[in-house]
Amino acid sequence: MTMQALPTARRAVLEADALCLRFGAVETLKSVSLTVSEGEIHAVIGPNGAGKSSLLNCFSGFYKPQSGSVRFEGEDISGLSPHRRAARGISRTFQGIQTYPSLTARENILSGFHMQMKTGPLSALLWWGPTRREEEEFAVKAERIIEFLELEEQRHTHVGDMSYGMRKRVDLGRAMALEPAVLIMDEPMAGMSNEEKEDLARFILDIREGMGIPVVLVEHDMEVVMSISDRVTVIDFGQVIACGTPDEVRSHPAVIDAYLGEAA
Repeated sequence: MTMQALPTARRAVLEADALCLRFGAVETLKSVSLTVSEGEIHAVIGPNGAGKSSLLNCFSGFYKPQSGSVRFEGEDISGLSPHRRAARGISRTFQGIQTYPSLTARENILSGFHMQMKTGPLSALLWWGPTRREEEEFAVKAERIIEFLELEEQRHTHVGDMSYGMRKRVDLGRAMALEPAVLIMDEPMAGMSNEEKEDLARFILDIREGMGIPVVLVEHDMEVVMSISDRVTVIDFGQVIACGTPDEVRSHPAVIDAYLGEAA
């Protein structure tokens, strides 16, 4: 995969500033700072238990750190609930697949538009003008996502009957339905075959390059991380030990010692 040079000056979209998170006596994050800029794929890597998913949960609002702040497009959103952050444009996929197995791929993706609904229960029940126009608009957008993720042949298939890799695509499609300003992905390629990983990596690059959506990515597959990321932050024992381009991180002595090993 060929990376293109990015502009040197980029606007910060999502920022963690000196986040400290504790669970009892366990200090999960120790003054972690990280900036995700527009137009970039920013990977977060580190050993199991390093605090990567905890950082994503602080970004999403599922965890509230004891100190530090989270800023989105320059605004402190530390006090906002997860659904308020999602409404602002912070979209998230999780390690486990969060789809509805009894619904089709198309229905799952349509469910992601609920944050954008403006009509109320009464108009939905009667299905008059505004509601009908809104649903038609969502249907068109859902079809665009289906085409983007190459799910045309699966659109009417129940997700519970789909392969693991296809279910992951549907999960991503539902996150895209939020029309995010930033997309957070927690180990999206776990359990995938090499072919499925290649497909998902291509979609992530297209989301960044074609749609201009920055991506925060936690992933253990170092080949994927080093191939598609613009910047990489390495966390070990709740602390940032390195941040830079893939080449810089790959050769960083502390990263080699803590995570990558000499073979990297």
